[in-house]
Amino acid sequence: MTQKMIWAASAALLLIAGAAQAAPAATKKASTPAAAPAQQMPPLTQGPPIAGLCVYNRDGAIAASTGGKAMIQRMQQLRAQAAAEIQGEQQSIKTEADALIAKKASLTQEQFAQQAGPIQQRQEATQRKAEIRQRELEATGEKALQRFDAAVMPILRNLYESHHCAILLRGDTVMAANPAMDLTDPAVQQLNVSLPSMSFERETLPQQ
Repeated sequence: MTQKMIWAASAALLLIAGAAQAAPAATKKASTPAAAPAQQMPPLTQGPPIAGLCVYNRDGAIAASTGGKAMIQRMQQLRAQAAAEIQGEQQSIKTEADALIAKKASLTQEQFAQQAGPIQQRQEATQRKAEIRQRELEATGEKALQRFDAAVMPILRNLYESHHCAILLRGDTVMAANPAMDLTDPAVQQLNVSLPSMSFERETLPQQ
């Protein structure tokens, strides 16, 4: 083993040992002055409803419906499970790295580098797993949203026809609209019947 390889292994091990201590500090946010209380705005004066113009707020439907709330809660659970899995492995690696550093004085440089190699490999494997878990969670969220949209689409179609809509806008990008044109609340009421809850598991992606 060359001296360059020994130095590289030693440096990598020191980085692994210090990663867990550095991580919490990196997540701390700088303190900011307390925001001034928001000034109370008067009620918005609405113009008359526009015949044939309807609005649907997808985010509002997710937040208000029982199925949407269940979807949000389940995604939070899956994220917490993935985070606990990765953090557990990282802590195990750090413990092993700390133990090796503690006995470094009794080892030759080559012995130290040889024992540091597997620890570095475990760290790299854990990093790859963390990246895979992130992509799996993104795929899971997209699939859950597709399921939610599939459930609400026939409801919106019926509401569109029953309210004699000529155009339907996504309310997520509309600054304000007369509630009489908003199909979100009646959509949520029917969605709570057709999709009262949502349960799903994290999507699994290839490990390569």
